[in-house]
Amino acid sequence: MEEQKLFTVSASPHTKSPVTVQGIMLDVIIALIPAGIAGVGIFGLRALAVIAVCVASCVGFEALFVKLLKKPMSIGDLSAVITGLLLAYNLPVEIPLWMCVIGSFVAIVIVKQLFGGIGQNFANPAITARIVLLVSFASAMTNFTAPKVLDAVSTATPLATLGAIDRAGDIGSQMMAGGLPSLTAMVFGVRAGCIGETCAVALLLGCCWLLVRRVISPIIPLSYIGTVAVLMLLFSHFDLYYTAYELLSGGLLLGAVFMATDYSTSPINKKGKLVFGIGCGVLTTVIRLFCSLPEGVSYSILLMNVLCPLIEKVTAPKYFGFVKKKKEKKAKEGAA
Repeated sequence: MEEQKLFTVSASPHTKSPVTVQGIMLDVIIALIPAGIAGVGIFGLRALAVIAVCVASCVGFEALFVKLLKKPMSIGDLSAVITGLLLAYNLPVEIPLWMCVIGSFVAIVIVKQLFGGIGQNFANPAITARIVLLVSFASAMTNFTAPKVLDAVSTATPLATLGAIDRAGDIGSQMMAGGLPSLTAMVFGVRAGCIGETCAVALLLGCCWLLVRRVISPIIPLSYIGTVAVLMLLFSHFDLYYTAYELLSGGLLLGAVFMATDYSTSPINKKGKLVFGIGCGVLTTVIRLFCSLPEGVSYSILLMNVLCPLIEKVTAPKYFGFVKKKKEKKAKEGAA
């Protein structure tokens, strides 16, 4: 009997993987849950309302947009849910809910869908929406309240207090006089701030989940946070307490873990990730120390998002068998 050999011809990719976009997004949602639970526990049910409105608005705007343009329904990939969660986590708890809807529209329709949908946006949708809201509604976006356990009254964030400290003097005594929360309170999120940024423990738990599941690389978070730590140590004359407060204040952990690592807006190669993380850290430190804004995470990540194509071009690895121009010239001369 004559042996028959069958050849299967198909389009790429030829290597299959069980990893899907929906699976990756589900892992990110799971990683964000601890921060959401902490935010509701710290600031009360009003935080849950903000989260619900942001998520519902993002999913609704995406469904409506793709339906109007007669595109395939994309809400099943769960990316809109993540955008809603991240936007809510970057908002103060007392923000009017209609502003949450505006932010969701900016994130989904303007930043994401008008550029082609998931994977084609040049900037992180949640960060861009937060900046638009901050510029448009500065008073509401900076109206931070103390945690529910400390009475819900308007108060300054630890980052704003740190911004008023003279780093040339006795930083320790100034920090104590400024009435900053204890480091323990900072770690567990018992302080004023945005809904999802205050509890460092919850954010680190989410980071560990993403690392274990290999959803993100540790390069960007470590280089980002490490750069801020080194620069703050230098500018504070190696004051460890001041540096610890800077790392735990604001949205540094939230931004470094969940937003700077966005696949669409960050480099794909290791050198690029390192440059990206260091750039975010330098910009965040410069804005915090020398600008009128107390926080610089959102602006830093957005600026580095814009520079991402250039970073990838400069740091792209050479392809196998690359020959330098000089060697090519010598080879041509020898053949002649």
